[in-house]
Amino acid sequence: MIRNIVIFACLLFTTSAFAQTPPSPSQIKNYTGLHKAAHENDLVEISKLIIGGADINERDGSKRTPVHIAAFASNDEALVALAKAGADMNSLEGGLYDAVTIAAVADDPELMSLALKHGNRADLTTSVYDGTALIAAAHLGHAEVVRRLIKAGAPLDHVNNLNWTALIEAVVLGDGGANHIATVKALVEAGADISIGDRDGVTPLEHAENRGYEEIAKIIRDSQRN
Repeated sequence: MIRNIVIFACLLFTTSAFAQTPPSPSQIKNYTGLHKAAHENDLVEISKLIIGGADINERDGSKRTPVHIAAFASNDEALVALAKAGADMNSLEGGLYDAVTIAAVADDPELMSLALKHGNRADLTTSVYDGTALIAAAHLGHAEVVRRLIKAGAPLDHVNNLNWTALIEAVVLGDGGANHIATVKALVEAGADISIGDRDGVTPLEHAENRGYEEIAKIIRDSQRN
């Protein structure tokens, strides 16, 4: 039991250590060109720069393109303008995140849906954990984001390099509250495989029961009867 608690604490530290990193104030201050225009949601300047031949996929020192900057700033209009001008919507920044995963982590379903609509795939493998936007959103209990990603065809049973699926993350990294309950419900109703366990073979149901997450455990148990 103590060993499991230590492992879990280490994993929580690890996932925090490699969380998404938005542009710092000093980086933003030094932005020019499309990076500056994307951060400021300046559509006139974006159009002017693109017509003038600016590199629409230029990267900053952290390998962020203007699309990533627009996503981090939650600038819907800038993101759409860049997408329509031919920006690579599936590029990964230095932390290995795309616009969809950035929006998923920020609990920004509207921007995420716009990114999906304009070519960003829902099934990309992202982050140093070889995860997905769906896993990231499930981890955080962003239920509406999870529902939209499921509808967009995100892989329900992708297993990251921690040997966790979206369903497992919603349980082991969740708090058992309303948001994570809604997340688990969305995943289970969509057909997520409840039999996939972690690297020790512990299933989502067992994790829920071990943590006393009774409502989550009930959702999983009830799905076994259907």
